Amino acid sequence: MVSGGRLSIGFPPQTAWRVAVPTFMSHTRKIEARMTARVYVTMKPTVLDPQGQTIRSALVGLGHASIAAVRQGKYFEITLDPSADRENAQSEIEQIAHDVLANPVIEQYRIEWD
Repeated sequence: MVSGGRLSIGFPPQTAWRVAVPTFMSHTRKIEARMTARVYVTMKPTVLDPQGQTIRSALVGLGHASIAAVRQGKYFEITLDPSADRENAQSEIEQIAHDVLANPVIEQYRIEWD
């Protein structure tokens, strides 16, 4: 259809000649190194682990007779903002692990960094 000297194919004139670009090509992303903390929380060795004992019993019942003990725990993977100061981030994650993720009376934790 011709309208006002322009050829139109059913699209408004401002979008008639736009080409669809896939999202991954529409902009370039700056690759930033992110810090990742992995926090492992387990029961202290002196604390009984009834869930671990239940898991062990189930494994033995399934025919895995060589399993002597199981201790279960929790795993947290925390990704920090790339602009965060490493020293402050380590201090903050240490505080979070101690105050929030683990119960220091019965649990121990360790932190690994990437």
